[in-house]
Amino acid sequence: MTFYVEENLESECAFEFDLTELGKKIIEKVCEMEQCPYEVQVQLTLTDDDEIKELNHTHRNVDKITDVLSFPNVDYTKPSNFENVDRHKEMYLDLDTNELFLGDIIIDVMQMKRQAVLYGHSERREISFLIAHSMLHLFGYDHESESQEKVMFEKQEQVLNALSILR
Repeated sequence: MTFYVEENLESECAFEFDLTELGKKIIEKVCEMEQCPYEVQVQLTLTDDDEIKELNHTHRNVDKITDVLSFPNVDYTKPSNFENVDRHKEMYLDLDTNELFLGDIIIDVMQMKRQAVLYGHSERREISFLIAHSMLHLFGYDHESESQEKVMFEKQEQVLNALSILR
């Protein structure tokens, strides 16, 4: 697995935990739970309010700050169905590593920190939730309907509970 972390922040962002190690554990657990048959690549970008607001407006036509954006690379017929990847490996696999490029996760660190305080838990728990949430988007899940949201939120909690990242 390849996990890239990039910071698009004017000030350095320090955490009391190893974000790369934590991110890899979450990605591996989601891949395992979704029975992904490929080694994967994921890009995580840390950004601020201004940048995420601009990205949200540009890509979703929503002119406000959000905590996380996900940009899936795979077109799924249904969540975690890898038929398109199997049929079109040249479109989805990195030719050098043979890894499946799942997509990009962009987290607004400022919003993540505010939410950790608001929800009364650690930054580690909040960023873990956001990574798990985004990973499920990268596997084709969404929460447009109540039933979709229920499935997605149950899966997020399963991932975090399995890694003992509790509220």
